[in-house]
Amino acid sequence: MRTVLLASTILLSAGSALAQETPSNILTPERVFSSPSLNGPVAKGVSLSPDGQLVAFLRSREDNVDVQDLWAAPTGEGEPYKLIDARALVPDAGELSEAEKARRERMRISARGVVEYSWDQQGRYILAPLEGDIFLANRADGEVRRLTETPADEIDAKVSPKGSYVSYVRDQNLVVYDLASGQETPITDDGAGLITWATAEFIAQEEMDRDTGYWWSPDERYIALTRVDESPVDIVPRFEITGAGATMVEQRYPRAGRPNAVVELYVRDLQGGGRVKVDLGSNTDIYLARVDWAGDGKTLYVQRQSRDQKTLDLLSVDPTTGASRVILSQKASAWVDLNNDFRVLADGRFIWSNEDSGWRHLYLYDRNGRRLRAITRGDYPVKHLDGVNEQTGDVYFTASMRDGEELPIEQQMFRASLNRTVDPVAVTPGGGWWSVSVNGPATAYVGNYSDPATPTQSALYRIDGTRVRWIEENRLDAAHPFTPYVSRLRAPEFGTMQSHGQTLVWRMTTPPDFDPSKKYPVVMQVYGGPGTGAGVQKSWQPLTNQLLTEAGYIVFRVDNRGEGDRSQAFETSIYRRLGIPAVEDQTLAAKWLKTLPYVDADRIAMMGWSFGGFLSLLAVTEPEAGLASALAGAAPTEWSLYDTHYTERYMSTPQDNPEGYAATDVLPRLDDLTGRLLILHSMADDNVILGNATRVIDALQAKSMPFEMMLYPGQRHGVRGEPRQLQQWRTYLDFLDRTIGERAEPAAD
Repeated sequence: MRTVLLASTILLSAGSALAQETPSNILTPERVFSSPSLNGPVAKGVSLSPDGQLVAFLRSREDNVDVQDLWAAPTGEGEPYKLIDARALVPDAGELSEAEKARRERMRISARGVVEYSWDQQGRYILAPLEGDIFLANRADGEVRRLTETPADEIDAKVSPKGSYVSYVRDQNLVVYDLASGQETPITDDGAGLITWATAEFIAQEEMDRDTGYWWSPDERYIALTRVDESPVDIVPRFEITGAGATMVEQRYPRAGRPNAVVELYVRDLQGGGRVKVDLGSNTDIYLARVDWAGDGKTLYVQRQSRDQKTLDLLSVDPTTGASRVILSQKASAWVDLNNDFRVLADGRFIWSNEDSGWRHLYLYDRNGRRLRAITRGDYPVKHLDGVNEQTGDVYFTASMRDGEELPIEQQMFRASLNRTVDPVAVTPGGGWWSVSVNGPATAYVGNYSDPATPTQSALYRIDGTRVRWIEENRLDAAHPFTPYVSRLRAPEFGTMQSHGQTLVWRMTTPPDFDPSKKYPVVMQVYGGPGTGAGVQKSWQPLTNQLLTEAGYIVFRVDNRGEGDRSQAFETSIYRRLGIPAVEDQTLAAKWLKTLPYVDADRIAMMGWSFGGFLSLLAVTEPEAGLASALAGAAPTEWSLYDTHYTERYMSTPQDNPEGYAATDVLPRLDDLTGRLLILHSMADDNVILGNATRVIDALQAKSMPFEMMLYPGQRHGVRGEPRQLQQWRTYLDFLDRTIGERAEPAAD
């Protein structure tokens, strides 16, 4: 279950009979949901060309924040320029195919226009899929060439490592396009119905952070590709309801404890034309987690995860025969997390991370899987491996720590060594939140930085941290779109609390003109689910936080056990009882809030989406939390209805853990509802299907219990587009105003 990031706003003066003119320095929902974005010019998807001469990035159009163009900037002198103008190339964006809609939903891509791109290894070309067709930009002359114009969508397009070919999936088959001759060659031709080639299956996309189903070898001789057979997967009929009507969809949905798709891996030899099947073992009920090539293209590395996710094997595969051998295994009593830290070095050694020490750290192995040394160590987790400079022996990684100790609210890039275990050195400054993209040889990086007073800034840096040039400085000056509202921007307060031997971090933002002698209502924002990044960050906050504080709410968030990249003990404390530790921690936080002299203990609400919606339902049915209201969006309400990989990782199967599943079912808790409830759900959600909501709606009606509801026709797991998001959050804040705000009725004695 990936986190859905949603914009939030509030309805100001919702109950006023007469329209009030809003002062120019007070943020309004109408301004938040209009273009240009108040966050300023934020570069997305930033990457360096392989030759280090150009930086490419995606930028939203000023006239429509939901449409992106591809921009580029020289690393030396020169201004950024538009490389691909989405609307100039495709003026009238049509309807995407169902396969591409599903893929973008899994990747949480809501924008149109250019949404992804890729380089060849020489940096001669940039490939950009655009509205279902493929475009290729030539670095030498700036020409943009359209490669396809077909009724079907070409999805998951890639330019081959040496720039000789472009590949893509069309109608469930893999196709290779020769750039020199302009000829297409089908690599497979029997993909149809329940058989799909070279495409990540639902589970891989939604839960495993694997969005592709094929991989080029560096020398362009081979392509490793998946074959997915969905025939074992249960059909879960659902209505896809739009404003124009309803369609019955017989979705293949792998629910917890039920069969998965069968995924096989093959290697196609483009020189000889043959295809061999990779030996993944006799047990087909496994997960194909990761696939990587050695630099010389002679070895294929495959990560194979067991169905119970307690074992992760690394296989070394001969691409000429498909023969494999296990060279390394990671095992755990709860589950083994997947990651993207595997890196093969030129001499055959490799880097991989694990949690053997209780914290995720990087280790160096020889080509046969024998551990040589620890690269990192300490009471903090490595979040991901960023780059390796094999000439200097320097290893770069991202972590949240200071002086070797965990610091969850900040994030930086650090330098360690391949050659010996040393204390890491910070490359980026502390005090905020960094994300980085390091180039291949690890001589430079693109850094994105923000803090509570600084909108996201992007720049190119030498690997020692020296800034070369701004990509998007996004300086909060007089010309910045947010400047009129900055005087009322409140700095958040951060703190910690203890729960069951674990340290929880929290963030609180108070309203403008805050008076500690008064009492204020509180909105507890929550996600709370495992397998995601930290929610409490010392970063630029969503503009919707300021909208909430402008309405007079204290905004509070705490990262409960299981949430964020923390220690193994912090994560696995939720095992087999998903949601129970989370609601314990949120209840602890609610109780603490009620002790504060400036908090109105009778006016606390919780709001969340997806896992956050589930947790909001648990909290509003927890008497000790005593919430006045809850807003629950797209909530999974009984875990046997959710998918295999996510649910079984934390809960095992319903057959093995019936008590755990029963304890986290929302229905038996409804009699303990402590406050008013708003249920929201999209009517075409193919992830947390609508049945999760209707079972709660039915139970509440059967109990004659009042509640409120908002449904979104045609929307999937998230609500997309400015008009609908504006309506969504007007609904949210009208509900808040009536339950804990100015129009709230006094609590009963």
